[in-house]
Amino acid sequence: MATKELTVADKLKQLVELQTIDSKKDEIKILKGELPMEVSDLEDEIIGLETRVNKVETSIEEVSVEINKHTVNIKEAEALIERYNSQLDNVKNNREYDALNKELELQKLEIQLSEKRIREANTAKEVKETSLTTAVEKLEKRKGDLETKKVELDKIIAKTEKDETKLEKASTKVRKTIEDRLIQSYDKIRTSYRNGVAVAPVNRASCGGCFNRIPPQTIIEISSMKNIIACEYCGRVLVDPSLIETKKKK
Repeated sequence: MATKELTVADKLKQLVELQTIDSKKDEIKILKGELPMEVSDLEDEIIGLETRVNKVETSIEEVSVEINKHTVNIKEAEALIERYNSQLDNVKNNREYDALNKELELQKLEIQLSEKRIREANTAKEVKETSLTTAVEKLEKRKGDLETKKVELDKIIAKTEKDETKLEKASTKVRKTIEDRLIQSYDKIRTSYRNGVAVAPVNRASCGGCFNRIPPQTIIEISSMKNIIACEYCGRVLVDPSLIETKKKK
């Protein structure tokens, strides 16, 4: 807040100064373009892909364990079949013979079932491995993209960091000298437009922001700097071009 009563001309000069600083900050943002957002999006996507890769790898390991389990079952069943076949030579009655044959059939069915499960698991494993390969390739590509974008962004930051810090300090300093009511209006107008212009000069009898014509009487009032006047079309604060030119020379 200002500690002394300022004239309207002083207030307009403050707003012009703040707009000049903020416009320079905007130029740096434009220079960076979408890079900060692209870097953030790529980082999020990479985290998602890494999670997906880990899940698929875990799933493949589980399938491999399942295959090994059924492979062991087959070997155990084959060992039992060999044992039961050798026992057939020593049976003493039909009941023992039938019992052994029944066990043999059960072990053969066990082998068939395990072989079926292995085939199914191998098919599932192939699908998962294909999915894993695709995910890994995509992950590596995204990592490469991220590295490229980061290098680009770091170069811009290295060039603009000092200016950005200086402008931020200057903006904070100027904002402290402007009354709250004007700051609130300024911020509201500034965020309403993509170019961030809240204070516009009169150019060729038109608003420098929306380019609509300004009545001659209004132009005279703007030049007198006795009142803060907003464009009736876009709401931007209108100032005499001499204020802008003076600021540029500084």
